[in-house]
Amino acid sequence: MEKPEQRSLPVVRSSRRSLLKTSMALGALGAAARPLAAVADTASNGTVTLPFANGERPTVAAGTFPQKGEMILQRTRPPLLETPWSVFEKSLFTPNDQAYVRWHMNDFPRAVDVSNFKLKVFGEVEKPYELTLAELVSSFPATQIAAVNQCSGNSRGFVSPRVAGAQWAHGAMFNAMFTGVSLAKLLARAGVKPGASHVAFRSLETLQAPFPAADRFEKVLPLDRATNGATTVAYEMNGAQMPLLNGFPLRLVVPGWYATYWVKMLSEIEVLNHPGTGFWMSTAYKIPNNPTGAMTPGQAGVTMVPINSMVPRSFFTVPAANRSVSVGKAAHLKGFAFGGDSALKSVQISVDGGSNWHEAKLGKNWGEYGAREWTSGFTPPKAGTYTIMVKASNMAGFEQPMQAVWNPGGFMYNAIEHIDLQAS
Repeated sequence: MEKPEQRSLPVVRSSRRSLLKTSMALGALGAAARPLAAVADTASNGTVTLPFANGERPTVAAGTFPQKGEMILQRTRPPLLETPWSVFEKSLFTPNDQAYVRWHMNDFPRAVDVSNFKLKVFGEVEKPYELTLAELVSSFPATQIAAVNQCSGNSRGFVSPRVAGAQWAHGAMFNAMFTGVSLAKLLARAGVKPGASHVAFRSLETLQAPFPAADRFEKVLPLDRATNGATTVAYEMNGAQMPLLNGFPLRLVVPGWYATYWVKMLSEIEVLNHPGTGFWMSTAYKIPNNPTGAMTPGQAGVTMVPINSMVPRSFFTVPAANRSVSVGKAAHLKGFAFGGDSALKSVQISVDGGSNWHEAKLGKNWGEYGAREWTSGFTPPKAGTYTIMVKASNMAGFEQPMQAVWNPGGFMYNAIEHIDLQAS
């Protein structure tokens, strides 16, 4: 295990000239990305058993999918690739080649020629315009932000009663440092008209049967969220080009909100005077209208709203569950946590199954939306099995619950994690 200071990614201090050179190079890399044809027929690299019912999944070797290392295969068409947990044990910032992948439609570009690519900004604005990637990089100051990208259904495999959808373990998330342009600056150049209230985002991801054409992939943010300074149109991830399957050439980064809003292959930004009525806002990704997204199975009359803010989470990376430890000898506890839509306030540890809690030590703060390492220790006083728990709370006052909430989408899972240690 590397030391934290070796694993932490330094903030990239790129000059505009180097960023412009990078953007010009992206075209060749994107256009040359290996097609996904025949991936469905590719033999698996092995299998992994995720810790829930029917949890056996194939793994695919590095290079099976373009720019991707070894991954857990949840689905091929469209690709759903989960990050193996061992990756999180090694690095606070998830390597680009093992960041999880989730697409909604199979018919998305397998390559993008940036010489023909343009980002369009229009709608309820005074001056609509279009930008090439090179123009975007050269015309606006670069901004960087650390943020956790987490699928709305991350950890769905642990939800009980079981719900439909990809049965992810905890690997449908990644922590990254994004470089790009503040969305607020892009909208300021266009001049948002009075009366505008929302902003819609569309991508190069297109539709095929059985989806009707009206159900194009479109996500909509309230104007105040779009212009809060944190929401970013990113062209780099962890100091390198945005991987094709993670959104090349541009990806919307909405720190603190679930990844359904982080539109990949972003090509259109439209300012609206209404909240949007498309399928992906009005029907899909809906949660009960309460802060935790909770309801009971079969409950009627529940008001549903589009999913939005993430909730806090924390995880163990050291030690592994069911590890043997020695009585009277300190055991090292380690992991990472994030606050969701508010900065992480604290991480607490319990060594007695949740009866008592004490503060863990937090590592470097990379920003309110990024992950932070935590460390603690435990010296077992006598032989036996100890249930060690970890929970996070954020500055907005939200704390992880002992039991996961339930909703029909299996969204917003954030139950307290625990491991059992055997002391002898």
